[in-house]
Amino acid sequence: MKTLIAVALAVVASSPALANQELATKKNCMACHAVDKKVVGPAYKDVAAKYKGDKAMVAKLAEKIQKGGAGVWGNVPMPANNVTPDEAKTLATWVLGMK
Repeated sequence: MKTLIAVALAVVASSPALANQELATKKNCMACHAVDKKVVGPAYKDVAAKYKGDKAMVAKLAEKIQKGGAGVWGNVPMPANNVTPDEAKTLATWVLGMK
């Protein structure tokens, strides 16, 4: 039984990155962004590198995901996204955790 629990915990621990990419796809984020290359918007890895170590950035990026923004990565504005505050925080944490 302990082995089964350990395996289940390992699966859960390894799946958030995939689950968050699934959320990004479901919420149409991947239409304008990719993990490792610029599409319309910046690559998620570039966003993570730019804000590395900024502890306040999860909240700032989550707000930008919800409300949209412009000017930081060029002239193309990012529209507001139909996500809940929890989904926005999940997405921001996922993006900022990229290496």
